[in-house]
Amino acid sequence: MSIKILVPNLPESVVDAMLSTWHKQTGDFVNKGENLIDLETDKIVLEVPAPESGILSKILQKEGATVVGGDVLAIIEIKDSAESINPKTIEKATEDIPLSPAVRRLIQEKNIDPQAILGSGKKRRLTKADVLAYIEKNSAQVTSASTQTTQTKPVTTKTLTNTSNTSAKVSTNFRPEQRVPMTRLRAKVAERLLQAQRNAAMLTTFNEVNMQSVIDLRNQYKDRFLKKHEIKLGFMSFFIKASIEALKKHPAINASIDENDIIYHGYYDMGIAVSTPRGLVVPVIRDADQLDFAGIEKSIFDYGSKARDGALSYEDLTGGTFTITNGGIFGSMLSTPILNPPQCAILGMHTIKERPVVEGGEIVIRPIMYLALSYDHRLVDGKDAVQFLITIKECLESPAHLLLNI
Repeated sequence: MSIKILVPNLPESVVDAMLSTWHKQTGDFVNKGENLIDLETDKIVLEVPAPESGILSKILQKEGATVVGGDVLAIIEIKDSAESINPKTIEKATEDIPLSPAVRRLIQEKNIDPQAILGSGKKRRLTKADVLAYIEKNSAQVTSASTQTTQTKPVTTKTLTNTSNTSAKVSTNFRPEQRVPMTRLRAKVAERLLQAQRNAAMLTTFNEVNMQSVIDLRNQYKDRFLKKHEIKLGFMSFFIKASIEALKKHPAINASIDENDIIYHGYYDMGIAVSTPRGLVVPVIRDADQLDFAGIEKSIFDYGSKARDGALSYEDLTGGTFTITNGGIFGSMLSTPILNPPQCAILGMHTIKERPVVEGGEIVIRPIMYLALSYDHRLVDGKDAVQFLITIKECLESPAHLLLNI
């Protein structure tokens, strides 16, 4: 009996997808529920599992193909004697651990048995951190084996040590290039960035904030916070809380434009920009105003783990009324972030540097961060933008504003 493998129904507003990876080849045995294909959309990677156990008899769509919901991807042959073909695989089928695309690639590259690793995710799901920790734990054995190999192959060692010299010699005659197709996510990001510049009257205003009070408060309570909530206390939760207070005072910045209408949002869904190997994604913390610091930090951690593992769902990335991006983690001193349509404003955080400032007529050294607010001037006036940043500055330089809700 033959079974068709179909492209699943794509999320709303997603027109098509690109077949990025086949995990099996024609003639391979596949287990029910085992991931066969990764489909890349402009936001997420969708996994297509095998509906039944059998032989992958025919592949109808190659890697790189553009597909839509309902397209036939492959054919699986179901046979009564399937158990006799690969009984060991069948026996392990019920023990299979669900793997994200990123984790699966890492396991295949390192030739690791996933059964040997204890997953820390939901439903025993392996995370990339689990696999990396396993690799690090066993690095001593790997290093030992590598050393033995090097000793038996002195020519290879010599070649490696002379790599820089060889490159210098051939660089004048050999200029390599590599042409690769743009990923769907990268293409979508490029489209939205151009859309923001074309369709919005974008302007950026700046301010600076003395982070000393936040740093002192965090250092004083971070150990107790970790012990009680089992999550680290970071800076982002302070900025989210401060942004919410500023959005409440300046509702136009929490609004969006829909043709000739202005939509004022009475809720606070905060988008947090996250850099991944596939590109920039913005998962959304919904109703962030109803979360305490621990709830916000847990949401950030969960989204960060899912983003690294390629496990974000379409729902995780939709919506959002305001976005925060932190270029400071990469060392950025100052930048002008681009709007995330249809939102009308985005806050840019930057690296914290000790700088000389004047306090009480004296020059002192303080940890300073530059803030940038890019906004759509069609909806947000300069006065609101400036006062918005001042509110954030006040909340961070005196965290009692956040703790006492004043």
